[in-house]
Amino acid sequence: MSFFLRLKPARTVAVTASLLVSLVALSGCAAESTSVPTSASASPSASADAAATPVEYTIPREMPEGKGSGEADGVFPRTVVHFAGETTIDEAPQRVVVISTGQADAMLSLGIVPVGSTAGDGADMIPQYLYDAYPDLTSELDGIESVGSRFDPDIEAIANLKPDLIVLNLAGKDDADAFYESLSAIAPTIATQGTGLYWKQDFLLLADSVGKTEQAQAWLDDYHAEAAEFGASVEGDPTISFLRKNGDRTRVFGVASFSGSVAEDSGLARSESQTFTDETSLDISAEELGQADGDWIFYGVQGGDDSELTSLALWPTLGAVANDQAVSVDDDVFYLNVGPTAAREILTVLEDTLD
Repeated sequence: MSFFLRLKPARTVAVTASLLVSLVALSGCAAESTSVPTSASASPSASADAAATPVEYTIPREMPEGKGSGEADGVFPRTVVHFAGETTIDEAPQRVVVISTGQADAMLSLGIVPVGSTAGDGADMIPQYLYDAYPDLTSELDGIESVGSRFDPDIEAIANLKPDLIVLNLAGKDDADAFYESLSAIAPTIATQGTGLYWKQDFLLLADSVGKTEQAQAWLDDYHAEAAEFGASVEGDPTISFLRKNGDRTRVFGVASFSGSVAEDSGLARSESQTFTDETSLDISAEELGQADGDWIFYGVQGGDDSELTSLALWPTLGAVANDQAVSVDDDVFYLNVGPTAAREILTVLEDTLD
């Protein structure tokens, strides 16, 4: 797949007194919720009364209670409580194997190049957006060894890499307990929840495993501030739609999705059909394509052939299409991988489109 990404450096946020109040309120909100913030409720320019009321986010923003090590950055040994038990890590890991691309994304954002990684179905092991985001690491990224697919990793290949840390997520894993035990027999292993709903808490937990929790939190704080500032600058409260085609499946994505989380962080309004929070996505038929409409549609197609969507009979009837406000996006970034680098690229695309 060939495409071009432009990653923005984090902007310096000019913080007014009202923004400080808002950000203090936002930083304390980690619990899942079925409320969907609007531009008014999440914006730093909201009224004092609104700013005084904590905003509840669907996507958790903190590590779950009881998880992690509680140690300061750089302190080892540390015992990390995670989603498959607890693991003691004696020294700062140097050879990390990741069992999903999103975890490779997270490690790279912390300055760690994995020695081994799996690939998602129909996707590159290291997607192009990571090469674009880390051009100085091209040779190191080329040197990452494949250890199979994320649903069927090659245990022998992982062992041959002699890792000192293995990280995986439990989403979609059959017999996760046995799988975790097999990996733990090779090296200390940390398990996160996985899926776009939990990407922020998983990022913090992975950071804890390598002694960089404070660094990850600082990244999230900067990202949240930029998203809030951007959302406050968007005029007209446009509705945002997220649409993906992969194979025979056509889906719209709700609030509790990876791309949906970036819209939530920015306080952007969602199309009415996509305000659901109980599922990541909703499958629709070609006849139900109207559910993908909004003021703006951000659509991705796995494999990069946009005509799989744009050739559908109802495509020209969508309002966003008629108004030339349907935007083709990188499927890897918006819909396939869940990591901080991808999140910032989604934010960049939204900024470039709406700001």
